Amino acid sequence: MVPLIALNNGVRIPQLGFGVYQVPEDQVAGAVTTAIEAGYRSIDTAAAYGNESGVGDAIAGVPDLFITTKLWNADQGHDATLRAFDESMRRLRLDVLDLYLIHWPTPKRDLYADSWRALEKLYADGRVRAIGVSNFHTPHLQRLFDEFPTTPAVNQIELHPLLQQEEMRKVHATHRIVTEAWSPLAQGGALLREPDIAGLADKYGKTPAQIVLRWHVQLGNVVIPKSVTPYRVKENIDIFDFELAQDDMLVITELDNGTRTGPDPDRFNAA
Repeated sequence: MVPLIALNNGVRIPQLGFGVYQVPEDQVAGAVTTAIEAGYRSIDTAAAYGNESGVGDAIAGVPDLFITTKLWNADQGHDATLRAFDESMRRLRLDVLDLYLIHWPTPKRDLYADSWRALEKLYADGRVRAIGVSNFHTPHLQRLFDEFPTTPAVNQIELHPLLQQEEMRKVHATHRIVTEAWSPLAQGGALLREPDIAGLADKYGKTPAQIVLRWHVQLGNVVIPKSVTPYRVKENIDIFDFELAQDDMLVITELDNGTRTGPDPDRFNAA
């Protein structure tokens, strides 16, 4: 069973969820249904993924799910955020959302503070159970700490053994913000072929992906792997029957080399 992590407002989020980034709209309902059948109870989507309607098809009538979606850059600003939220809720066919995130700070726009004010309104109105951010660096977070009463519950950031974000995780811990890892496997490929990861997979009788996901869980991260391959969807949740020894955790820690697979939040301003 997937453990639950308490957010700073008491809402509990499953520590492992199912991400649907780059899953086409015509495939996402099937992928999400497979994930739910495998035991996932947290689904992470975004307006920018273009598949919220398909997610809505899959989750309709399924109880006890935790649904996250995100505000896209072009919709930032107070009133635009409220409109974008309504559109996401229409596509997802939900009355109340579990977690709403600002997808990127897009610093050149300088609108994320106005968007955060809108998220606070949605939270106060009971339309969302928790609010947070994604891809925020410390200065972006600090502005929210300085200007607003509500601390983000989550910061979803690129995080994997090649980019471990130790300083960001320390900031999160100080402010009781949950660290949620996107691209937790560094898009697979080279990371999963690392000899150290492969050696640990052999040692524990698990796949390289399961070793990396278990590392995340033991760090305390919330993690949202993505796959449309049914057996991998099932493998990715099968990580709660073993534990990495501390020495093996350190083996993975030493892989950190600062490699990003996605954009730098300080420079990413796409619409």
